[in-house]
Amino acid sequence: MIITDTHTHLYSEAFVEDRAEMIQRAIDANVRRFFIPAIDSSYTKSMFELEAQYPDHMFLMMGLHPTSVKENYKEELKHVEQLLSQRKFYAVGEIGIDLYWDTSTLGIQKDAFKYQIRLAKQYNLPIVIHCREAFDEIFEVLDTEKDDKLFGIFHCFTGTEAQAQQAISYNMKLGIGGVATFKNGKIDQFLNHIDLRHIVLETDSPYLAPKPFRGKRNESAYLVKVLEKLSEIYGVSEEKIAEITTQNSKDVFGI
Repeated sequence: MIITDTHTHLYSEAFVEDRAEMIQRAIDANVRRFFIPAIDSSYTKSMFELEAQYPDHMFLMMGLHPTSVKENYKEELKHVEQLLSQRKFYAVGEIGIDLYWDTSTLGIQKDAFKYQIRLAKQYNLPIVIHCREAFDEIFEVLDTEKDDKLFGIFHCFTGTEAQAQQAISYNMKLGIGGVATFKNGKIDQFLNHIDLRHIVLETDSPYLAPKPFRGKRNESAYLVKVLEKLSEIYGVSEEKIAEITTQNSKDVFGI
């Protein structure tokens, strides 16, 4: 059984003391494929080092996270564009809109989001969307960009069933992680209405640890807890969930 973590920040400072052991725990738990989202240029070196250490397991994305869209965002976008032209990445991400921390940057967040969607289309890459308190704003942008070249993953999906169906209508898979195990997470109440072909697994580690680790540092090995929960929700074996969601990740990322 191979389990794929489609979204994990393994380069995070949260893992500085035990990164190698943490990654080995995941591999021992059959989590063998790790897709690594970018945040901004300050993390690029760490991402490349991670890839060099685990070339058979790590698959890098490139992009500018919406919470890093600041006054210098055009310089950061040049960094993204330059790297996309130089080497292989598996997605443009994570990109999107985050209105939880700062609503004043909505205009430039939208600008950066649209720009990076168009970069993804240029390189025939999927996008990986970050959305926090911004479903309407994200959907507004996707409406303007919808075409045959738009596809990807709606990372850390936490919306309603209607929002899930709308996300899928833009050719997006839903990234499902620890929230599915939360008592008040709500998505567990309708996930079985969503065909498994639209689902991929993720941790977003070191964030959003599943039960029984909620509130602690998340790590990719904990993806087995999400797998267990989805097996319960869908009434199919963990092996089948792992097989389908890993194939879905291959369909998105091309590997």
